[in-house]
Amino acid sequence: MARKTNRTIFRSSGHPSDRWLKLSVFALIGTGLLMIASAGVSYGNVRFGDPYYFFKEQLLGLGVGIVLLFVAERIPYQVWRRFVVPFFALALILLVLVFIPGVGTTVYGAARWVDLGWFSFQPSEIMKIAIIFYLAAWLSRRGAQTARDFYEGFVPFLVVLSIVGFLIIKQPDTGTLGLIFCIALTVFFASGASLRHIAGLIALAFAALFVLIRIAPYRMQRFLVFLNPEHDPLGAGYQMTQAFLAIGTGGLFGVGLGHSRQKFNYLPEPVTDSIFAVLAEETGLLGASFVIALFLFFLWRGIRVAIGAPDAFGRLLAVGIVAWVICQAFINIAAITGLIPLTGITLPFISFGGTSLAVLMGAVGVLLNVSRHSTLKG
Repeated sequence: MARKTNRTIFRSSGHPSDRWLKLSVFALIGTGLLMIASAGVSYGNVRFGDPYYFFKEQLLGLGVGIVLLFVAERIPYQVWRRFVVPFFALALILLVLVFIPGVGTTVYGAARWVDLGWFSFQPSEIMKIAIIFYLAAWLSRRGAQTARDFYEGFVPFLVVLSIVGFLIIKQPDTGTLGLIFCIALTVFFASGASLRHIAGLIALAFAALFVLIRIAPYRMQRFLVFLNPEHDPLGAGYQMTQAFLAIGTGGLFGVGLGHSRQKFNYLPEPVTDSIFAVLAEETGLLGASFVIALFLFFLWRGIRVAIGAPDAFGRLLAVGIVAWVICQAFINIAAITGLIPLTGITLPFISFGGTSLAVLMGAVGVLLNVSRHSTLKG
């Protein structure tokens, strides 16, 4: 009986998965590995005595991610509906664990990591996929009519978002809070929610952001730097100033792969938040445009998967996963180019981060399984 059940769970039904979607993801990952190997040389040597420390660690995350992608690609996406509530509850518990001494660890004044001794990870990365699963299951089960209702749709959605938001802002992690809000709002919109409710949520978000900026001096400093990039160039505006120098130096064709100057202890966080600036410096406008084009291609293929999904659960899953990747990419690139205040959000598939890469690839595996059942061809 168990053997038969396992065959059912891992049955590969439907069409082949979207190979173009998969190709775009692996192209982004390959670009990321090249940039981490280049951008992390000086940073890895200074911090760990190994110029390829970050590259090696990213390969470990990639290995786990490949397993998660290919396993999730084989499991029919409808199976995940059974586990959304315990998975979401687990993600909430993990967010609480970051505040428990001896389990949670603080980095740069933020409690965002759970350390198990042999392994550490960011629970917020798991929450990103958990809230997609939970909202997709809940909203698809209730239907568009319920999603439009104030008391049965809007209020419960706001309660769920508030609980998650409270735990994340306590870390504090304003960037991740904004990203999860973007993901959740996109799924809520795709479920058929009222445009008035969506507008109300956006207004509430801006009001909350205003309060968060006013009560935290470091957020106010980042906002002032956003308004005036020359504000405090050796202090709060240092990262933005160095990022602009890197991007401007790159020009059209770049200074050459591996030849960035800003990565040599000038540009903060060259393998995470600022990796797009190093990429623009080394590969120029052409290289930066190529990466943006890959994300836009991923968006196009992801929208096709969502449109062709055979049911509401699959459609909302696809919408949520695509929104996650695209919103995170937009936030990172917009922040490092000065279009929005700096947030600390990494560039998906490209920035260093084993947890982020592995979870993202698992999510892409789910998206690819939805594509197997697509009603669209090509």
